[in-house]
Amino acid sequence: MATYIDRPIVRSSIKAWGQMVLLLSILVAFSAHAADEETSGIAAALGLETAEGVDTTEESVSNDNSATSENETSTSDNIESTSSLPTPAPPPVISGESTNNAQIETTPTPQKDNDIRQRISGIFSEIEGLQAVNISVTQGVVTLTGETANEKKAQQAINLTNRLTDVVTVEDRINRTLDVQENVSTVYQGLKAQVTNLVKALPLLLVGIVIFGLVAWFGSWLSNRKKMWQRLTPNPFVAELLSQTVKVIFIIFGLILGLSLIGAETILGTLLGGAGVIGIAVGFAVKDTIENYIASLMLSIRQPFRARDHIVINGQEGIVVRLTSRATILMTLDGNQLRIPNSEVFKGTILNYTKNPERRFTFELGVDANDDPLAAIKVGLDAIHTLTFVLDEPKAIAVITNVGDSNIVLEFQIWVDQSETDFAKARSIAIRETKHALENEGFSLPEPIYRLRFNNKLEKAFEHIRGSADNPQSDLTVTPTMPESAENNQSDDQDKKQAKARAKTILQGHNADDVLDARPDDKLMKKVEQEIAQSSDETDLLNNNSPQE
Repeated sequence: MATYIDRPIVRSSIKAWGQMVLLLSILVAFSAHAADEETSGIAAALGLETAEGVDTTEESVSNDNSATSENETSTSDNIESTSSLPTPAPPPVISGESTNNAQIETTPTPQKDNDIRQRISGIFSEIEGLQAVNISVTQGVVTLTGETANEKKAQQAINLTNRLTDVVTVEDRINRTLDVQENVSTVYQGLKAQVTNLVKALPLLLVGIVIFGLVAWFGSWLSNRKKMWQRLTPNPFVAELLSQTVKVIFIIFGLILGLSLIGAETILGTLLGGAGVIGIAVGFAVKDTIENYIASLMLSIRQPFRARDHIVINGQEGIVVRLTSRATILMTLDGNQLRIPNSEVFKGTILNYTKNPERRFTFELGVDANDDPLAAIKVGLDAIHTLTFVLDEPKAIAVITNVGDSNIVLEFQIWVDQSETDFAKARSIAIRETKHALENEGFSLPEPIYRLRFNNKLEKAFEHIRGSADNPQSDLTVTPTMPESAENNQSDDQDKKQAKARAKTILQGHNADDVLDARPDDKLMKKVEQEIAQSSDETDLLNNNSPQE
């Protein structure tokens, strides 16, 4: 099942369906928000009309009173014009009281108190849930009693009362019944209104979805024009980055068009602000992934190595297979696949053996201290120059590095073309030929010799133990140090001749040429070619047409 989901087509389908579900949820939420705003606008308009109706009623009542008709009419008009103007937000409620910021008159009249009470009563009568609120006004102080279903309705009554002119303060004595039926009925009515508005907005919502789908499809189609992006930039990673950026831009543009069509432009600022905060949080969470992605971009631009290059990255040696957007894949000399994150590759030390095919190897041999080291150097270099894989330029050299207790150490430095020669095999063959050449010319390669010296008393004690009758079969034996005789030299020469004859016989046997062949083994390169030819979901960022640093 995991293998099936990993396929590109399935992953793309899942990603597309996920994006569509997310878009639908966002558009539904925005439609509900727009419906709430429309309902609030209607309520505001209804309140304004109600205020005008109350003013008309007040005017008719004042006309019946001939004594104060003109004064009441002007007062009513003043209240109407003042109440219709926008006012600042209500002040905070302290100990159940709400204060009005308007100046308090020094000469209150009962007529004004009556006008305030009638005005508030008329407003409350037109608002559902406030009909049971009783109003009493004394000296401009409004006392609200009665019942409301919840705190929201009580605060609405206080805020509306506080907006009227000539109101000194509001005394809150409203009883919150918290009746289940009334509160549930209110919520139900609100939900019903939202559903109704959503049903009305469905055609517009569908048009917005269609517009978004068309714009997003065009962006996706444009991003899939790989040949066009490759013409703009030869780097495959940069081309893919440009195509994905264009796709995202078209998706955002389509989203803006869809939201504008349903009248939810005000939500875009909130959405972008929330996306910024979420982006910062996600950035901290995936900083390693982002660092690796940027490193992949820089490596694809710089191209520090090519496929089939023999490189060493922070001590990890292998042959380059491919460079992906996440890791650099190598084939180790053991034939294993090695993946190194691109962030480590970009920051690490890269040693490229293939960049310069000429490579030098060194080895040391020691000759006897009595031999002439320069003569030994000439013999060794003559033997080395007979090897076909040794380069004439740069020229092979040898130097004296150290004079030991019993030998003189010589270091031979030899250059080969590693693209045509196996480095390890060439070094092994060069050491063998140099050693044999020195031995054939009479130079000895001595081993370390340790000489033990004892004082006279200790030697006599050993001799006494040796000759003691009590220990005739003692394991302790003391052999005096004697100069090497001619017979011993002849024996060593005979052993060397036998060893060389044995080696010659063995090297002339079947498949012996493979041992002396310094050409590189093609088995590892065949595995590398198979890995390169193997299809992969990840794009190879190595391109021979791109400039290399």
